[in-house]
Amino acid sequence: MSDTEELLFDVSNGVATITINRPDKRNSFHDDMVRQWVAWLDECKTRGDVQAIVFTGTEGSFSAGGDTSRFKGKSEQTPLEAKAGMTANTQSLARKVAEIDKPIIAAINGMAVGGGLDLALMCDVRVMSSGARVAETYAKMGLIPGVGGAWFLPRIIGEAAALDMFWICHWVDAREALQLGLVNRVFPEDSFAAEARAYAEQIAAAAPLSVRFIKRMVKGARDTDLHSHLDALSSHIALVRTSNDHKEAVAAFKEKRTPTFTGT
Repeated sequence: MSDTEELLFDVSNGVATITINRPDKRNSFHDDMVRQWVAWLDECKTRGDVQAIVFTGTEGSFSAGGDTSRFKGKSEQTPLEAKAGMTANTQSLARKVAEIDKPIIAAINGMAVGGGLDLALMCDVRVMSSGARVAETYAKMGLIPGVGGAWFLPRIIGEAAALDMFWICHWVDAREALQLGLVNRVFPEDSFAAEARAYAEQIAAAAPLSVRFIKRMVKGARDTDLHSHLDALSSHIALVRTSNDHKEAVAAFKEKRTPTFTGT
């Protein structure tokens, strides 16, 4: 395990877990934490023992977003200074997440609000504790989503539902989040950590090349036409068909055993 006290990093069973560890601040984050987060994601990109990545929080909170106690002085910044600060710091995390072709899972163990919810939205999939709640409260604060929430949320739950969340600023419980498609799974509060971990390990155990190529194709499909998508797909499938993982999967199927993948 590696940590900076406020941000914890652990790798085991193919899963890297990055945990916000500021329970006294409702797991809010600040620029120094974001820089460390980005560095660990860079490490995860190349580590062979990392096949999936989990974002979560400690002690009943996922994240309350940016640490407002560190906002002092930011209101006096010029527009250019504010823009440069957002680009170099908080937004760098969303950009780094977009570079990662390994699965990233948000384990929403408790309250996630504003930038904290945006942090979950930038992940590929989300699992949620039955006792957790989420909200987008920017309109109540005279702000707008600065970490990509207005880009991610409509793509996940649809434009009208996203605008409803942004404008009304209401709390969404686990049941409504599942109905909206905001989260993929809801696990009981008392077993959430174990079930979220098992979910991540199940993804990490799949054939790594297949998982990553599927992610690329799904993400890329948003910005391409069908013919271009199918052309890219034919190139990718030509590669995975010759992989050791595919050969191992076929052999394991014939031998009625669990395959062991190497990511090659």
